[in-house]
Amino acid sequence: MSSSLPAPDFTRLAPRAGSRVVVAGGCGGIGRRLVEACVQTGLKVSVLDLEASIRNHPVPAGVSAFAVNATDEADVRRVFGEIRSQWGAIDHLFFLIGFTLTPPVEIEKVTALQWEEIMAGNLRSAFLMSREAIPLLRAAGGGSIVTVASGLGMNLLPGYGPYGSAKAGLIGLTKAIAAENAPLIRANAVAPSAILTAFMGGGTSRGGDDRDSWKWFEEGADKYVPTIPLRRLAVPEDVVGPVLFLASDAARFMTGQVLHVNGGRITP
Repeated sequence: MSSSLPAPDFTRLAPRAGSRVVVAGGCGGIGRRLVEACVQTGLKVSVLDLEASIRNHPVPAGVSAFAVNATDEADVRRVFGEIRSQWGAIDHLFFLIGFTLTPPVEIEKVTALQWEEIMAGNLRSAFLMSREAIPLLRAAGGGSIVTVASGLGMNLLPGYGPYGSAKAGLIGLTKAIAAENAPLIRANAVAPSAILTAFMGGGTSRGGDDRDSWKWFEEGADKYVPTIPLRRLAVPEDVVGPVLFLASDAARFMTGQVLHVNGGRITP
């Protein structure tokens, strides 16, 4: 499942050097690569993640890390207060927090607690963080929010009801932020297809770093890949580029949009 593709040149389309960026979920599989790319392109970066995730995946030198429970209103308010004290304002929020049930579970077998956990981890967290980020973006004179949703938010597959519903909500939230905060703040979403990272085991913070937790997906990947016109699974770099682009001046006339990154599997 590994890719031999050359690494993209992220410096060609990225926010301006020196921009202050908050990466929520920066210790996950995509998040770590995004943070590396931000550093490479000269951005100032603060990572928000669970304490255990930060401990297991330390951030690069020069990057600030803040432990936070993204579903806890008071804790999210606290951490954004610390970011305000550090920088005074921010230029971009990248939201990558999320997890799913693994293996997939049909709706009739999903418990109310599981449903609430998925909604909190994927959607409530995005609401809380976006709400706290908006004043800091205004303080900078404007900026952007880029959320990482999922193709499952628009093309739901069996077994992904809670996760797909939450990601559909995230797309709606992103569009609401865009509509309410233009022209000062732009908000867009990236909707990836399957990426072979710890997410396939539920998420970095939920045991997904254990490769054995991915086996349910790997065993079915031979059937999934042929449905992708580009004939491969996505890798983190495939998502990092679009996230940086949407935050950059090159996307200055884009807001309220969903950028699909799925190798052509979904063409809405």
